[in-house]
Amino acid sequence: MSKSNPIRIDERRAVAHLMDLLKVPGLSGKERRVAECVKAKLRNAGCRASWVRHDDAHKRLGMGFEVGNLIVSLPGTRPGPCRLFSGHMDTVPLCRGAVPVQKGNRIVSRGATGLGADNRTAVACLVTTVETVLKQGLPHPPTTFLFTIAEEIGLMGAKSVRRSDLGNPKMGFNIDAGPAAGFLTAAIGATRWEAEVIGRCAHAGVHPEDGVSAILIAARAIRDVGSRGFFGKIEKGRRKGTANVGRIEGGEASNQVTDRVRVTGECRSHDPVFLATINQAYRDAFDGAAASVRNRSGKPGRVQFKSQDDYDAFALSKEEPVVQYALRAAKALGLKPLTQSVDGGLDANSFNRKGIPTITFGAGQHSPHTVDEYVDLREYVQGCRLGVGLAVGEA
Repeated sequence: MSKSNPIRIDERRAVAHLMDLLKVPGLSGKERRVAECVKAKLRNAGCRASWVRHDDAHKRLGMGFEVGNLIVSLPGTRPGPCRLFSGHMDTVPLCRGAVPVQKGNRIVSRGATGLGADNRTAVACLVTTVETVLKQGLPHPPTTFLFTIAEEIGLMGAKSVRRSDLGNPKMGFNIDAGPAAGFLTAAIGATRWEAEVIGRCAHAGVHPEDGVSAILIAARAIRDVGSRGFFGKIEKGRRKGTANVGRIEGGEASNQVTDRVRVTGECRSHDPVFLATINQAYRDAFDGAAASVRNRSGKPGRVQFKSQDDYDAFALSKEEPVVQYALRAAKALGLKPLTQSVDGGLDANSFNRKGIPTITFGAGQHSPHTVDEYVDLREYVQGCRLGVGLAVGEA
């Protein structure tokens, strides 16, 4: 859009969409009510029923999820390659029972809960973008709006969606954290691992020497990775990453040598090779600890260690067309855009892996996953205007 034809949105309606959506519960896997609210708003905006559908991601994931990803396909009114816009519908458990209230230029939670602005700002921004494009009759190429499920528990909706169901877009714009002017063009990669530690049961008071403690094996393994600098923040020369042990489960009684413990954790790095190194450090530590703990007969414990990629790192060059286009669109709105990297996973990780160059921008959401979460309404409106600008601009 040129300065002579500025982007106009109905700010009152945009904020009303956000307030409505913040009131709807929708934990990961329980997004049906959110999707129904979105579909009702899209119908009122002029979307035809044939443009709106769910995919079958929830069935393929097989975890009892209520619905699949919500996909809205707007036919183009002018030529051009398809564009993708996305935001996730789910919120974290801290947001259960959230009651949004507006205080000045912010929306906050009334009680001791998270607000759910992560990521209802995105959902409302996408609704506002569709509504503005349709009601103002703005020319646009074929455009897909994707409302994903289960982002907060491993980007599951974005991982599961099929590129062909998205219209094979050539570039993508994901909406998540922060202000509109902060473009996330790189994000970290992660693996999740699980160690099933198997020892030998024995009476802890009568014959403890006959047992092999799975707890002792786990403790030695965790101490080992910590002593070698592979726990928490990791820096090995120029190579950097993080790792964490998240859960330890096992044991039945204090007078029983524990024979089985389950330990889970994660590793992260922007460097895929170093990520594999961190993950291997945990595998080696558990294998070594299992071999080191033996009973009086010399029988050791053992470990079944499994790991899987959670999401791949990506880094888009500033010269990438999607980045250049986003920077131009932001500047046209009077914003001062910055390109940044993030140490968390985004739906954009999955889209980039599928071959859809995708950046992420914000719509005023701050302090996610805390009781201090809030929406900056000025930034939210900027995010909505940027969404419309990217949807209708000449790439």
